Amino acid sequence: RDGRHKLLLVTKSDMVDRLLTHDAQAVVVASFSLNANQVAEQWEHGAPSVSRRIQAAAKLAEAGYEIRLRIDPMVPVQTWQSAYEDLLSEVFDHLRPSRITLGSLRGLQSTINNCTDKSWTPYLSERSNWGRKVDLATRIEMYRRIMERLASRHDFNHVALCKETLEVWSKLDLDYTRISCNCTV
Repeated sequence: RDGRHKLLLVTKSDMVDRLLTHDAQAVVVASFSLNANQVAEQWEHGAPSVSRRIQAAAKLAEAGYEIRLRIDPMVPVQTWQSAYEDLLSEVFDHLRPSRITLGSLRGLQSTINNCTDKSWTPYLSERSNWGRKVDLATRIEMYRRIMERLASRHDFNHVALCKETLEVWSKLDLDYTRISCNCTV
């Protein structure tokens, strides 16, 4: 509790009641992974609903815990614009996170080769030395739309990108040297 160290909990869980019995707000940061409902329902089997995760985050926020959000992996499903805007509305109806980190769907070739459900792989049209990704133009469009929505509707600009190229940071007028993403203090 000397303030030099913090524990970052990254979760899709909604089970926060036990944490609420501790006085650990000075040393624990809770980061919830969220996605658009359509995406979560299709590919996040076994995880609590997005709404339940948001409610859990709100409980912790109300108790004084720092809350961060990861909207990752964003998937450009047919209705992605409205799906992700609905997610943002639901989030800000319940809490105001300290930061939001955005990322898009990506997959290592070994993951793609060994998974049984390949329904998500058609979204990965760009190859990189890391693996396969959503194409550059779509990633930029998704990030830009969400960032603009956060700024205009929610007066929120504490946004970073996860596992993105310098080219994407530059095209979005973001300074990667001033990164404050999910994983950094």
